[in-house]
Amino acid sequence: MSEELNLGTVDCRRCQEDSLWNDDLAKGVVDGLCASYERAGGVSYMERCGIPQQEVILRLLQQLLELLFPGYTGRHQFHAEGQFFALGEMLNQVQNGLTDQVAKAYAFRCDKDSCDKPCRTRAQETVIALLQKLPAIREVLLTDAQAALDGDPAARTLDEIILAYPGFKCISIHRLAHELYVQKVPLIPRVMSEYAHAVTGIDINPGATIGAHFFIDHGTGVVIGETAIIGEHVKLYQGVTLGALSFPKDACGKLIKGTKRHPNIEDHVTIYAEATILGDITIGHHSVVGGNVWLTEAMPPHSKVTVSPSKLAVQTRNSTPR
Repeated sequence: MSEELNLGTVDCRRCQEDSLWNDDLAKGVVDGLCASYERAGGVSYMERCGIPQQEVILRLLQQLLELLFPGYTGRHQFHAEGQFFALGEMLNQVQNGLTDQVAKAYAFRCDKDSCDKPCRTRAQETVIALLQKLPAIREVLLTDAQAALDGDPAARTLDEIILAYPGFKCISIHRLAHELYVQKVPLIPRVMSEYAHAVTGIDINPGATIGAHFFIDHGTGVVIGETAIIGEHVKLYQGVTLGALSFPKDACGKLIKGTKRHPNIEDHVTIYAEATILGDITIGHHSVVGGNVWLTEAMPPHSKVTVSPSKLAVQTRNSTPR
């Protein structure tokens, strides 16, 4: 036996001592967890159909993206002569799988007093409506890709945008999630949007309304709130926040939800890096918001707002500061 193998030999007698873990300890942990579940929730009981499953939702999301831009993920090989049947098979898989997940979401949040149809029937109607909009969603996404190509001198082709740009990936997912949000599907739109946030660094709430020809350049750190409304031909740079100025509370001190609290960005607006725009204010069309601006007041159309640069002191080795 080599010296190297001898050095790796373990004295098994040291690993065979009595375990400190026992049934009483296990019972104590299980009892504590069950008590926590009963007190505060956080468990999906199958008696009520369970809860939508994150892994399944994300797999279905990838299939939806593949339907929009076949072949770009590498999961399937597409050829023009066989695309009809390939897409049809995938579409049926998405319809069945997404209907199951949406039905679970509806059932999990079911309000029996106002429920007027079975959850699965409602889910199927919701999914069919989404799938019927896929051609239109694709057309809008092509305008987003074109906006990126027109707005980024480093971009060479639409294929490059679709294949590689995080801003385009995020807006693609957002446009799918938003359709489900509009139809009041619980849970699933947020799962989709937070996945996009995790993989791109861009945080767009599924409730945000975003027009065509939308481009996020670089993208890292962009935050767009739930009630933001963005027009067409809008361009954002990294670190832009379209957020809420304050959170109104009721008499008991709890947040009042469902109010309009995020900005309205009209057509042909450019917002540069690290700008922060807060509250239900309107930035008029054809305006420019400079980098590092903190804005809580409305801007009329054709405006430009910038921050005066601080005085810089530049000093080389053989000169005085200037």
